[in-house]
Amino acid sequence: MRQKRSYGRVLVVSTLVGCLEVALTVVVVLLYVQTQPPPDTAPDWAAIAGSLVSAVPLVGFIAFLLSLVFVLPAVALADLVARGLGGRAAWWSAPPAVAALLAPPVLIFATHNDTETESTLVFWASATASLSLGALIALPRGEGLLRRVGLWGTAVVAGTGLFGALGLAVGLLPSYEPPRIGPQTMTGTWIDHTTGTLVFTPDGRVTASGVGLHRPGDRTGDPSGRCSGSGTWSYEPGRDVRSQKVRVQIPECHWPAWGVDGTDREPRISQEVGDPGSGQLYKLRKVS
Repeated sequence: MRQKRSYGRVLVVSTLVGCLEVALTVVVVLLYVQTQPPPDTAPDWAAIAGSLVSAVPLVGFIAFLLSLVFVLPAVALADLVARGLGGRAAWWSAPPAVAALLAPPVLIFATHNDTETESTLVFWASATASLSLGALIALPRGEGLLRRVGLWGTAVVAGTGLFGALGLAVGLLPSYEPPRIGPQTMTGTWIDHTTGTLVFTPDGRVTASGVGLHRPGDRTGDPSGRCSGSGTWSYEPGRDVRSQKVRVQIPECHWPAWGVDGTDREPRISQEVGDPGSGQLYKLRKVS
């Protein structure tokens, strides 16, 4: 005899799947950040962790609401069609139902906000895939489904974080490294986010115009002194790409050696702002 479906369990399982999808997305984003150049201000990981923890109830509520509005009706619709055909709901029947239920609100939103067709289709497809996963996992009948989803889902999230961290540690994932610039790359004009410029010439001369000077205790957003003048520059390759430095010697300006970050396409030189180890950077990028 066929076991009667529990739509309450469908709702709970789908909500759990939605929460696990968000957790997996957070882990992937954190791993991706490790492959990108550092921001001007170092992230406050303690604050980020606190925000993530405090957001758990909100994520759970949104996952519950989406499951109630889209996943549960999609499973019920799949059951209704299956009964009409005299069989059981097939695994492939839920995604079309989710897509059909999502289409009206997505179309209304896109029309009201004059959203581009391509962006609308990408969002519709992404939302359909995400919600369909909850429907597909909640579709089977049988005991212990919620426990299995919780165990396997947690294992996938934890495993992704563990193997991602190991991949970064051993080099399987491309963790961020500064570009190797060299003297030829330095030649040209470098600008900050306002009007400050450093102009490097091939003969070792440099001209500064309104480049920031920072004191201990300063922060990235604080007003900085500005320095202008002419002098010399030199490039130090260092032991590796992380230790390469650019020294700028101008009588009117007293800067420590500039560090290097950015990418091959957009190299940057930077000064640490504030106290040592603050993680706040004042950056100049090369004008292409």
